[in-house]
Amino acid sequence: MQRFKDFIPHLVVFLLFIIASLAYFSPVLQGKEIFQSDIVQYTGMAKQQNDFRKSTGEETYWTDAAFGGMPTYQLGAKYPHNYIKKLDLTLRFLPRPADYLFLYFIGIYILFLVLKVDYKLAFLGALAFGFSTYLIIILGVGHNAKAHAIAYMPLVLSGIILTFRGKYLSGFLLTTVAMALELVANHFQMTYYLLLLVIVLGIAYFIDAYKKKMIPHFFKALAVMFVGVVVALGLNATNIMATKEYADTSTRGKSELTINPDGTNKVSSGGLDYEYITEYSYGLAESFNLFIPRFMGGGSAEPFPKEAEAIEEILRLGATPTEANQFLSQVPMYWGDQTYVGAPAYIGAVVIFLAVLALFLVKGRLRWWIVGGFVLSLLLSWGKNFSFLTEFFIEYVPLYNKFRAVSSIQVIIELVLPIIGIVGLHQFFNKMERAEEKKKALLWATGILGGISLIFILFKSALFDFASPYDSYFMEELGFPFVDAVRRDRASLMTSDSIRALIFVLLSSGVLWFYLKEKVSKNLAIGIFAILIVVDLVSVDRRYVNNEDFVSSIQVKQPFQKNNADLQILKDDDHFRVYEVRSPFNSGRASYFHNALGGYHAAKPGRIQDLDNFYISKGDIGILNMMNVKYIIGQAENGSSVAQINPYANGNAWFIENVMIAKDANEEIQLLDSLNTKETAIIHAIFKEQLPTKEMIRDSLASIELVEYAPNHLVYESESKSDQLALFSEVYYSNGWNAYLNGEPIDYLRANYVLRAMPIPSGINKIEFKFEPQVVKTGSMISLSSSIIFLLIIGGGLFLSFRKKEVKDS
Repeated sequence: MQRFKDFIPHLVVFLLFIIASLAYFSPVLQGKEIFQSDIVQYTGMAKQQNDFRKSTGEETYWTDAAFGGMPTYQLGAKYPHNYIKKLDLTLRFLPRPADYLFLYFIGIYILFLVLKVDYKLAFLGALAFGFSTYLIIILGVGHNAKAHAIAYMPLVLSGIILTFRGKYLSGFLLTTVAMALELVANHFQMTYYLLLLVIVLGIAYFIDAYKKKMIPHFFKALAVMFVGVVVALGLNATNIMATKEYADTSTRGKSELTINPDGTNKVSSGGLDYEYITEYSYGLAESFNLFIPRFMGGGSAEPFPKEAEAIEEILRLGATPTEANQFLSQVPMYWGDQTYVGAPAYIGAVVIFLAVLALFLVKGRLRWWIVGGFVLSLLLSWGKNFSFLTEFFIEYVPLYNKFRAVSSIQVIIELVLPIIGIVGLHQFFNKMERAEEKKKALLWATGILGGISLIFILFKSALFDFASPYDSYFMEELGFPFVDAVRRDRASLMTSDSIRALIFVLLSSGVLWFYLKEKVSKNLAIGIFAILIVVDLVSVDRRYVNNEDFVSSIQVKQPFQKNNADLQILKDDDHFRVYEVRSPFNSGRASYFHNALGGYHAAKPGRIQDLDNFYISKGDIGILNMMNVKYIIGQAENGSSVAQINPYANGNAWFIENVMIAKDANEEIQLLDSLNTKETAIIHAIFKEQLPTKEMIRDSLASIELVEYAPNHLVYESESKSDQLALFSEVYYSNGWNAYLNGEPIDYLRANYVLRAMPIPSGINKIEFKFEPQVVKTGSMISLSSSIIFLLIIGGGLFLSFRKKEVKDS
């Protein structure tokens, strides 16, 4: 009975988290859904596989709707024996995106309990973490996998800390489940950043163990965690193995090319190139927006203040109010160096205040791994603005060069600052802490942050020019007076938000000062801080993600509408591809309706991207022909979409007359220039032995055609009087596509850098391609075995625990 009473506060907190999640995203209660730009593109990309699953009850694991064909491993594929995914779906019982906000709350709440923080403070910390602006923004734009992975980070840390504390069974259980859930989120970049934080944490614990002469315990805990992580990997084996297999052939893998499209030598590090990795690098001064939200103007689409001087200036130039507003919507208030910023990564003035306060109160290993994680993530988020460290990590730290948008590592800052802030507040309320130390910490925190705010309020114009890289364009269009007015408006935003930050700092400081004077109780102080944190963060969050982002459910489930071009193309029952000229490799619209040559994905098929870089983006119709692009969607003069028939498309399969051998990948792609792909094939030297030994004799009556089609099963019939070499307008992907000739397995080869080819004997033949990925079968068996092993370990651990308890009681 007592245990149930002890659990009641946590149950109340659980219910409050549900209420808070649904309150912020209240339109979900009306059946509406949030319109997320990235999810819109994903919907287009995944439609074919989802339709296939709905009609057959099976998984295709291959989609023909994007990039000429690619695996669905990173498009929501479902795998056998993926029991950890079922647990994840159970935890995400709320409507999206309230489910992710709830995960934010509950995950870090558990971490605070593991850190032995009072449940009321743990609740406060959960609000501080969950409503952190960046974590809300990513839900607004549809970075669901990222949010998913971030939400489970605190749980992983909880398991690790429990294990280091000597709670081996509970630590193992939590580490295994949390790590498995972290991996099921399927955002390896976020998991990688978590790993960096765990390494910093491990170093802090190792130093502490060394000082306390507890090295054996440290390595025992490490062994327990190692087993837990191995089991977690096993529970996610299919997804991890399949993703790795595909990633090696994608833009995230190492290209065989050593040249650029212009013929210059290509610098390859086996990952993404430096400019692409560091495109979104946080500015050094820009980091102050963690404390002052619109320090650099807010987001790229930040609206101008109502009394903006820029509005008055453009009206003075003769524009109408409507024209002025339309024009100003193109002028960025953001004046940092990043290409685009949806919103500042605001952590909260109150949270920053508590974190600084904690630096003077929290001692030991927690402070050092928090500070270490903060410093490392801040420096790495600067990217090219702190090139020495960034280049070192790209060159020497494994896997770092596989990920772009280095600024996103600031999620670690979003995590660690609320942790130390709440632990610091816990110390402040601790009666064992000397009052003099508390007062000193309070004065330092108030002085540091209050001083920073005042400097920006009073001396901003002396410190910054508020110039944006885009100002030169508007200078040419409207002259210096307009641009100068825009810069004054940017300065006014900094002033207003600096004053705002100062107010929250003084209010937070005042609450703690009155607590020290025994004018305010601990519970009242916690309640006031809860209000301050929610008001501080939510008021900024709502600037960027609010009820206006929600639409009817049908608009989310069917985000694209057929235009005249689509209607024309859909009348054609043949199998072919479609190329949409507008943003072909950055849109999932065409994939929603057709088998598209383009698509939208963070890890595009590497060879298709190469073809785009070398030929497609330059208007080379020959590549479209060999990819069987029958329709090209362009735009008419009035802006409407039109479908143009490409009469030169090669079709689904054809026999060729000539073969040219390429010695390497460079020559393989270069020989495609001006090639008549209907008659000649380029074959890499590694496939030379698979070519027909007999000389191919032209057979004008020979035929080959596609007779049955499914995304994962293609059937062709051929007839010829002599041996032929057939080319198929399908992407070559040997990790799963198996070929059969008259029911018997047969090897096939790569042609024209990206297509499939096969020697066909004379006579009437049946050729089949089936997508039968061995990686799914192997991974599923590992997942099943890992699930059984995990249950056996837990069962054994519980049995031993009960035995020890019985022996102790006796």
